[in-house]
Amino acid sequence: QVQLVESGGGLVQAGGSLRLSCAASGRTFSVNTMGWFRQAPGKEREFVAVISWSGSSTYYADSVKGRFTISRDNAKNTVYLQMNSLKLEDTAVYYCAARRSYSGSYFDHEYDYWGQGTQVTVSS
Repeated sequence: QVQLVESGGGLVQAGGSLRLSCAASGRTFSVNTMGWFRQAPGKEREFVAVISWSGSSTYYADSVKGRFTISRDNAKNTVYLQMNSLKLEDTAVYYCAARRSYSGSYFDHEYDYWGQGTQVTVSS
C-alpha cells in the first residue's frame, strides 16, 4: 500500500500563489506516475497535471497550462504543484494520486492510490 498526504492548501486572493505538496509513504517503489486532480463544489473531479517518474515528462489541463507547474523530488517521495496567477475558478479540493504504471493518464479511474485532498479557496 501507498499512503499520500497533501498539504499546502488554504485561502488566497485571486492572482496569488500557493504550492501544494504530496508526501508519499509505504511501498513508494511500486508507484511511478503521479498526478494532481481537483474537484469543485457540485462538479466532477477533473485532471490538473501529471508527471512521469523521472520528472522529464509533464502534462497539464488546458485550464491551468502556463500557470501551474508540477514537479517531484523522488529522494523525498514528494510531488509538488506550484500554482500561480490563481483564479476564482481554481477553487476546489485538490487531490494527489499515484499510478503504478509508467504511462501518464488524465483519467482518475486509472490511478491506484489517492490522498485525502487539500482545500484551495481563491477569493476576489
